[in-house]
Amino acid sequence: MTDLMEKTAQFHTMDEGTQEDWDIIMTHMKPFAQNGGARVLEHLRLLEGDCGGFAVDRLEHCLQTATRAHRDGKPDDYVVMALLHDIGDTLGAFNHPDVAAAILKPFVSEELLWIVQHHGIFQGYNFFHYLGLDRNMRDQFADHPYYAATAEFIEKYDCPAFDPEYDTLPLEFFEPMVMKLFEKPKTSVYKRAME
Repeated sequence: MTDLMEKTAQFHTMDEGTQEDWDIIMTHMKPFAQNGGARVLEHLRLLEGDCGGFAVDRLEHCLQTATRAHRDGKPDDYVVMALLHDIGDTLGAFNHPDVAAAILKPFVSEELLWIVQHHGIFQGYNFFHYLGLDRNMRDQFADHPYYAATAEFIEKYDCPAFDPEYDTLPLEFFEPMVMKLFEKPKTSVYKRAME
């Protein structure tokens, strides 16, 4: 394997790849993929210092959301979802929930994925009317099986997580949870190839 780590694939267009090329690429891919949690944490740190007009910066908001979920006894995968729910803020000003969902999709349950993907619309209940939008936009999902869980996420964890006085756990507390979640995907077209 060390020998393959010193090589690179020889093709210049993917349709010319050989088994040897893909053996080389997968030798590089496996340790890279296993370090995904560290890259996610590095990106999350980019939220520090960016308040966007809020009373706390975006990292503090994510940490507070995760801290509240953790203190309420939610499982680690839920806590990590809470931590990363706004990670897309720096890349997707108009679709940050979709960015977070794309990152989490291979690693969380269908329910947690739905919560993170729809949290923006559900949080809108608290402020959309100030922007000339329909605060009840979330009602379009009233019959969805994860509606109540998403409303709970907003009410208990996301909505109150803008408090500068809250006793928030540091990012270091959550790092082991993130690293463990990102070790191995639950669903991915590449899952079998990574085993």
